Amino acid sequence: MDETSDEPPTSAVLLDNCHFSQVIFNNVDKFYVPGGDITCYYTLTQNIVPRGKDWVGIFRVGWKTTREYYTFMWAPLPSDARSDTTVQQQIQFKAYYLPKDDEYYQFCYVDQDGVVRGASVPFQFRAETEDDILVVTTQGEVEEVELQNKNLHKENEELKANCASLEKQNIHLEKELNKMQELQNSLESLRSNTEKLELELNSLKKENKQLKELDDCREAELHQLKEQIQNVTSDKERLETRLKTALDHMDQLQSQVLDYEKEVENLSLMDRDKTEQLESLKEENRQLRAIGTQQKEENKELQRCVEYLKGSKAELALSQQNHDLMKELEEQKRLFQILQAKKNEANEENQKRREDELLRHLAQAEEVSSFSVASQAQAPIPSPEVGCLLFGNPYCGEITWHSVSTRKCPMCDEVFPEDSETSQYEAPVQSHVLKCPLCNEIFEKSNKQVFDDHIFCHGLE
Repeated sequence: MDETSDEPPTSAVLLDNCHFSQVIFNNVDKFYVPGGDITCYYTLTQNIVPRGKDWVGIFRVGWKTTREYYTFMWAPLPSDARSDTTVQQQIQFKAYYLPKDDEYYQFCYVDQDGVVRGASVPFQFRAETEDDILVVTTQGEVEEVELQNKNLHKENEELKANCASLEKQNIHLEKELNKMQELQNSLESLRSNTEKLELELNSLKKENKQLKELDDCREAELHQLKEQIQNVTSDKERLETRLKTALDHMDQLQSQVLDYEKEVENLSLMDRDKTEQLESLKEENRQLRAIGTQQKEENKELQRCVEYLKGSKAELALSQQNHDLMKELEEQKRLFQILQAKKNEANEENQKRREDELLRHLAQAEEVSSFSVASQAQAPIPSPEVGCLLFGNPYCGEITWHSVSTRKCPMCDEVFPEDSETSQYEAPVQSHVLKCPLCNEIFEKSNKQVFDDHIFCHGLE
């Protein structure tokens, strides 16, 4: 129907929502001769803003929506874009696209949203006939025509009343039909619900049967669980008894551990005393070495004197004074040799005493019970009265020794008479050491931490 391939924008908007006064169609004829082009004149008011997709269509009278157009033409945009004035427009429809029947049609202006903005008066596409020529009639004929018109108007009113009654009946029937349809839908829904309920009932019966079987199984399992609970209860009582015994044993072990800790502490104190004694021996050794160094320097000085005297021996032989000097030199030489021999003897004796003292300490760490015999076999310990040294200074005065008839504790230096019993001597010695109850290894109380680590290693085994 259209010269273009594009479809115009339409909508399903009803006539009640249209605005027919925004576009006014002008010079619309009652009849248009078929086979010729027609020109449509219209005016755009200031209430409408034309857009590119607006169009003018020819509609058959009685149309409901804009989709029922017969043909259309795109509305040209006005050259003057101002919206505050009216604009005259026109469109030409080609004869090829116009209707061929003699029904009533009208022009409609539709915007790009598919809404009608204006409509013309109806017109027809047909040629003029003799019915369109003015006919002059008499008064009687006019009255007769008026009477016919009144009758026709009356019949029209009756038909309108009948039509309204039929419309009411139609509405009533439609309501009843809708009710019947709703009842039918409700019936179908009830049937479907009944079927679903039947299926659910069957399913519930099956589930009930399964639950009964499961209940039987659960009862059997419950009986087994009760038996297991009884067994677990008896095991629990037995384990509680064992736990109580283990706790008692642990308390005993803790008390033993406390005793061991006390013994280890005592051994640590003994070890500290031994360490102090060892430091004292080192200090004495250092002093002896210093004395030995000093003696070596004196010997060197004497040797220098001897060399000097040898150099001047020829001159000294001439005088008695030189002879006396020679005698004095010989005497000094002899005295030096004696002192040197005493020094060597004292060094050897001191070295032997230190070695014996170290061996005695090692023997005490391995076996305290045999310490009394070993201590009697040791050489007597010299008194530290001379020169504040444990073994005395061999070059300073007379050396004083302990009596052979006494015993001395190697830990606390306590002295015991020779005629005392061995148990009286061993008791204080053993009080200074800790003995492992598992492997009988001996530790000094000053090494309490070592003893604790040793006991802990036994616990790990």
